[in-house]
Amino acid sequence: MKLVVEISDAADLAPKDGAASCNPYVEVDFDDQRQRTATKPADRSPYWNQTLVFDVRDPARFPSLPVDVSVFHDRRLQDHNALRPHTFLGRVRINGASVAPSPEEAVLQRYPLEKRGLFSRVSGDIALRIYLVGDVNETVPVSAAPNQQQESVAAAAASGDPERIVRSAFAPQQPPPVEQSEAQGQGKSGGGPAGDEHEARPPRIFRSVPASGGGGGGGGADQQPRRTLHAVAAPPPPPGQTVVMPKPTAAAPPGPAFGLVETKPPLPAKMGPRAAAAAAAKIASTYDMVEPMTYLYVSVVKARDLPNMDVTGALDPYVEVKLGNFKGVTKHLDKNPNPVWRQTFAFSQEHLQSNQLEVVVKDKDMIKDDFVGRVLFDMTDIPKRLPPDSPLAPQWYRLADRHGEKLRHGEIMLAVWIGTQADEAFPEAWHSDAHSLPFEGLSNTRSKVYYSPKLAYLKVVAIAAQDVYPAGSEKGRPLAPTIAKIQLGWQVRRTRPGQPQGSPNPVWNEEFMFVAGEPFDEPLVVTVEERVAAGRDEPVGRVIIPVVSPYVYRNDLAKSVESKWFNLSRALTADEAAAGVTAAKALAEKTTFSTKIHLRLSLETAYHVLDESTHYSSDLQPSAKKLRKSSIGILELGILSARNLVPMKAKEGRLTDPYCVAKYGSKWVRTRTVLNTLAPQWNEQYTWEVFDPCTIVTVAVFDNGHVLGGGEGSKDQRIGKVRVRLSTLEIDRVYTHFYPLMTLTPGGLKKTGELHLAVRFTCTAWANMLGMYAKPLLPKMHYSHPISVLQLDYLRFQAMQMVAARLGRAEPPLRREVVEYMLDVDSHMFSLRRSKANFKRITSLFSGAVAVAKWMDGICKWKNPLTTVLVHVLFLILVCYPELILPTVFLYLFMIGVWNYRRRPRKPPHMDTVLSHAESGLVHPDELDEEFDTFPTSKSGEVVRMRYDRLRSVAGRVQTVVGDLATQGERAQALLSWRDPRATAIFVMLSLVVAVVLYVTPFQVVAVVLGLYLLRHPRFRSKQPSVPFNFYKRLPAKSDMLL
Repeated sequence: MKLVVEISDAADLAPKDGAASCNPYVEVDFDDQRQRTATKPADRSPYWNQTLVFDVRDPARFPSLPVDVSVFHDRRLQDHNALRPHTFLGRVRINGASVAPSPEEAVLQRYPLEKRGLFSRVSGDIALRIYLVGDVNETVPVSAAPNQQQESVAAAAASGDPERIVRSAFAPQQPPPVEQSEAQGQGKSGGGPAGDEHEARPPRIFRSVPASGGGGGGGGADQQPRRTLHAVAAPPPPPGQTVVMPKPTAAAPPGPAFGLVETKPPLPAKMGPRAAAAAAAKIASTYDMVEPMTYLYVSVVKARDLPNMDVTGALDPYVEVKLGNFKGVTKHLDKNPNPVWRQTFAFSQEHLQSNQLEVVVKDKDMIKDDFVGRVLFDMTDIPKRLPPDSPLAPQWYRLADRHGEKLRHGEIMLAVWIGTQADEAFPEAWHSDAHSLPFEGLSNTRSKVYYSPKLAYLKVVAIAAQDVYPAGSEKGRPLAPTIAKIQLGWQVRRTRPGQPQGSPNPVWNEEFMFVAGEPFDEPLVVTVEERVAAGRDEPVGRVIIPVVSPYVYRNDLAKSVESKWFNLSRALTADEAAAGVTAAKALAEKTTFSTKIHLRLSLETAYHVLDESTHYSSDLQPSAKKLRKSSIGILELGILSARNLVPMKAKEGRLTDPYCVAKYGSKWVRTRTVLNTLAPQWNEQYTWEVFDPCTIVTVAVFDNGHVLGGGEGSKDQRIGKVRVRLSTLEIDRVYTHFYPLMTLTPGGLKKTGELHLAVRFTCTAWANMLGMYAKPLLPKMHYSHPISVLQLDYLRFQAMQMVAARLGRAEPPLRREVVEYMLDVDSHMFSLRRSKANFKRITSLFSGAVAVAKWMDGICKWKNPLTTVLVHVLFLILVCYPELILPTVFLYLFMIGVWNYRRRPRKPPHMDTVLSHAESGLVHPDELDEEFDTFPTSKSGEVVRMRYDRLRSVAGRVQTVVGDLATQGERAQALLSWRDPRATAIFVMLSLVVAVVLYVTPFQVVAVVLGLYLLRHPRFRSKQPSVPFNFYKRLPAKSDMLL
């Protein structure tokens, strides 16, 4: 059994495209089967005349199944990159019990379109004819020409037109011409309600229209009557006939699951000169990397001379800004007839649901708030403002009552305008989707710009101490080993026991590095301690040194720094030392304690303080401003939107509250939080100065966990991260792509959405940029006075902690979990998955050499005689003319580079799941569980034992490979070490003979003979190993000396 839905036309649909029109299409859903019609562009009264056919899988359940007919506006005709491809225009739901059982009983009927929700704007109606096609064996005899019928069905199926498929499959082959002429005569003659309906435009009456009804005869001569085209009733197909069911058209696949998707959004930066000039009228030129978004801004400044509403004469005023169903409320001020609010509200274009803006002043009351007055604005009279225009000046407006009568007292100062996200009020405005949030949660949704603290390395050299006496009041006790404890904030380092031990003048000569951040509020605390017992250190004396001049020298030019002696004070405790430097000085003046410590202190600002890994660092400048180079370009980043985000708050009955964080250099940016959506639109643009092209910009998406005032334990959950290396971008090209967002969890790799970015790198100094490729990556101090790898990792971790603590004190805070995710704090932890990925990277590096070796082996074995002959000729030419060797090599490299230019990457690099060994088929679940384990481990002993055994097996294989490499090197050393006297004697005598032969014979002759020997034909080759290879394998190694 089949269900046939004939869609004729629709009328008076709601306009949706901003030009009083729409692009409608119809989508029919029945029993999990969905089909749609074609789209009619710019037509509010479209004609489709299309037929859709569905399978009735269970005829017994058919009376209880609904047939949903929905009409949508196709937004992709105007915006092919729209996040919501369609807009709802109305729907009709028909119960299966009311469907005609046969085509003869079905009539064309007009249905009024219904709303889907309370706030849907729906108008118009749609004409449908719905019926069932019963059992084909009962009604239609076998056709006399089945071959012709099958050919017509096949041709219709190839065309993809559902109506043609149904007509070719169901219609008889040779309909009688007499009936056709009669049907045409009926359609041309005879009046009907359709003609009168178009002429006089009376109120629409919904009633059944006979299928054979024609156009109206009451229409005028100059006006065409409206005719409804009805689908011809089709009889059932003949017995045994296969009916080809049409499939709904599907969108093109988005590509690989974890690949980039290139887009072409209508950005002013990607348009031509004329289009860019037209776009300049919509958005400022500084925002040419994002799509313009229209907002209605309402700035509530203050009020004056408000009338008293309570009996007590007090007034607690506040303001409500209403636009349709959206409302913004200011804070109320107690007992203030002249309040000052200075709050700005922003309503997005999607929320402009009314033609009138209402600003109401109310009096806060315990039971019910009293109405004070209001001001109304017509939306058509509100002015438009575009930066760089100056801000709109607020004006005083007289309040009116509910009936529009002006009040004697009471005025309010307002500024109302229509702008874009380029407006200065955008970052601080209360957006319409967040008006219902509390003030604490609202402050966490705003877009902000942050800057990392200025960090520098503090070098402390503990040289020695003088006149150290035992701690405590015991006299005559020998002095225990002494150490120096150096503390800066939470960074604590200790020296080894001084030498000689027990001496009152210990010597250490140890150097330590600390991370200090401006304004250097934390002092340096140096304590000399006596190790009286294991795990017990008694302080002998302490000194507190401010990290400022003249105590600490600022070393910008890597000069030698003089050391200083500092007096130690025994009266200070740890709490007093933490209280401040001033108290320490006062206490130090009162004591006569004579112990001193010899220190060398300096702020090494010629280094760059690493707070992120050097593999994807965004800043490589030294700490000293005088040593920094000028910028070479500008990086512009447009954070457009995201799509297909995973719901992070499904347990709370919400979707996701996403926001983006981008970092490049010391500048961090945070977009505003879009509430409760899986497809947010930000359209915010940011700019950075670029000092080195070999740097990376990092963009991450988070779910805001504090919009509803989350507790102390709530955290912002990570959704995904994107890195873009600037050196891989072409100059002045705008890259617009959907970047896949991925998170690696103990359960495996998950795609959490896609982030839409627009990136452009503009070079302002070509000579300086090209010169950067000849300079070292880090400042010169890292190479002239290098820091050890272990100490550099420690300093990097301390710098990360300092940046996270400083940004966490901002308002709104950039929380610790956000900063740690952006800086990859845990990237140094062991991961078997990463180890495999790095081993794969190493093996891939040698793939080129392996390919050359295989090619050379094929040449030597004459697999391709023509190629081998050409190699022989080239070899002889290079031997005869050795001056052509280097030019030939570099010319070959040039030709390879030019040949690969046309196959150069056209997309910026992104996270490679195969290279990372993160996909499900490449990584074992237990390896991921081990990677996300805490440190120290929290797993049971059995799991730890299993992982340890696995690590031992992997390390055993690595140990074998390292041993083989060591064996080959030791054999080379054994050539002249006389460990094997006979082998060394043979090699020495052979070396003498070769030296004499090479001296007598010209080099070109030797090269030709050696080359022809290596390239000899396989007929002259032996399958046994060569003599030099056998000699080398017999040389001794030290592997037999290992235990």
